[in-house]
Amino acid sequence: MNTHQHNIAIIGGGCAGLSAAATLTERGYSVTLFEASSQLGGRARTVVVENKDLLQLLDNGQHILLGAYHATLSLLEKAGVKENEAFLRLPLQLNMVSSSAKSIFSLKSVNYLPAPFNMLVGFIFCKGLSFKDRITALTFMRHLQSSNYEIINDKPLVKFLKLHHQSAKLIQMLWEPLCLAALNTPIAKASSKIFLNVLRDSFSGNKKNSDFLIPKLDLSKIISHPLAHYIQARGGSIKLNHRIRTLVEVENGFNLETRQGTFNFSHVIVATSPARTDKLLEQLPKLKTSRDKTDHYQYQPIYTIYLQYPIETKLPQVMCGLSNTISQWVFDRGELCGEKGLLAVIVSAEGKHQKLTQDDLALKVAKELNQAFPQLPKPLWHKVIAEKRATFSCLPDLARPTNRTAQSNLYLAGDYTYASYPATIEGAVRSGIYCANLISNAS
Repeated sequence: MNTHQHNIAIIGGGCAGLSAAATLTERGYSVTLFEASSQLGGRARTVVVENKDLLQLLDNGQHILLGAYHATLSLLEKAGVKENEAFLRLPLQLNMVSSSAKSIFSLKSVNYLPAPFNMLVGFIFCKGLSFKDRITALTFMRHLQSSNYEIINDKPLVKFLKLHHQSAKLIQMLWEPLCLAALNTPIAKASSKIFLNVLRDSFSGNKKNSDFLIPKLDLSKIISHPLAHYIQARGGSIKLNHRIRTLVEVENGFNLETRQGTFNFSHVIVATSPARTDKLLEQLPKLKTSRDKTDHYQYQPIYTIYLQYPIETKLPQVMCGLSNTISQWVFDRGELCGEKGLLAVIVSAEGKHQKLTQDDLALKVAKELNQAFPQLPKPLWHKVIAEKRATFSCLPDLARPTNRTAQSNLYLAGDYTYASYPATIEGAVRSGIYCANLISNAS
């Protein structure tokens, strides 16, 4: 391997760019990572917000990882992240609460049984479903296992579920919350094939694959800071506030022009958002009419509503789902992170909430929480963080670029390139590692 002949640029310091850089520096390559903003992490980052003259660190969104995210967990372990310090690991459990303060659905995997029996028995003893619904869900799960979670013709998930006799209640209580959490795409639009890929990784193999891993620390402390240290400790260079203005092919590779100067590299991995990637590739003739375009992509928002209550405030569980409300999931950050009295509410995908002002949305969410948990007092303050293009819409048969492009020695990384997965941290990490492997294997 002639690693000394490779001088690799990585454009974009999100999870895809960081995973590519970490993998390549570990293998002895010369790597420079360019990030346009002042911090790494992309959509998995910590932001500073001001509340009543106090500065507070909040994640730009409340993320959940799955036990099946092996590439992410392995990468973080290499970077020195201790799982038990960084995450709260919970065996799969769904607790759905109605606006009238009643638990209307509860599903919990049976932890002492191996997969898939832990989930099958969980379905048998779940609360809130009729006996018929439980048998229907079990029959459906057995069918998915026997077909290895594969389908030939992709279709919107709601159509696929109805085709397999899943009732309206099953869809509302089980499949729709899982779809929104995994794909951030409305169930009427979401790809069945991609959803089944996530189910397969979660519900087959080790029973820990279906565990929820909820961050206990700021995302920057879990992801970008440890990975940046890992990259730099192995000789990699990280340049913050370096926006790439142009990317041009030259005789000996590529020139990257920034405000600070022009840099030359033999290989380039573009790990920016799809829209930004399209702009960067404009000056590469081989990619003018190529499959690497993403202008047909649609996007979905994620809103995170932080509500600060008095410090003694607690929820019955660290994570609860809400039904028939704008609010979808609520997390007790006091139990998770020691941020006493702070609740984080997630509203995934498009919907009526987008028409509300941020203050009206926070007020609506606070009312919903008060109905679901009557013991809650009035919140002291709120902060809404809206990622309006948080993820691409994971639609059936969506044409997605591959990591290898028509341009020699130029690669694309990002969750949108990892064709078998939705827009997740795991998809981004896998794509970055795959790009690194393409460079290593060609050396």
